[in-house]
Amino acid sequence: MDITVNGEEKRFEGPVSVAGLLAVLALEPKKIAVERNLEIVPKSRYGETALADGDKIEIVQFVGGG
Repeated sequence: MDITVNGEEKRFEGPVSVAGLLAVLALEPKKIAVERNLEIVPKSRYGETALADGDKIEIVQFVGGG
């Protein structure tokens, strides 16, 4: 399965959820927002939202500062 993450092609051998993708990328779910095919994925659905071949994922990390 091939998906695009922030403009970069990624290949996965089997099914993966949004939560699984974040784990592979070593990202903390509390500090990011995920968009799948131009739709925001609610944090409560990361574990149940399966990705499909050709999906386009955008991940935005929140950065604090002042």
